[in-house]
Amino acid sequence: MRVRVDQERCQGHTLCAMIAPKAFELSEIDGHSTPVDETVPADQQEQVREAVHSCPERAIAVTE
Repeated sequence: MRVRVDQERCQGHTLCAMIAPKAFELSEIDGHSTPVDETVPADQQEQVREAVHSCPERAIAVTE
């Protein structure tokens, strides 16, 4: 699984980092999220899927 965050849509709500803290890191400047690694380890995939569904801006996308 691969994950990406659309920087145009991300508004820095930080929900993704709260749900999947090992998968997302937040900018200290504006709180926008970026993946720690675009390739998601198997043990983090369920949390990343939950983060995708929780993002109010629909800024996170995954590909299998």
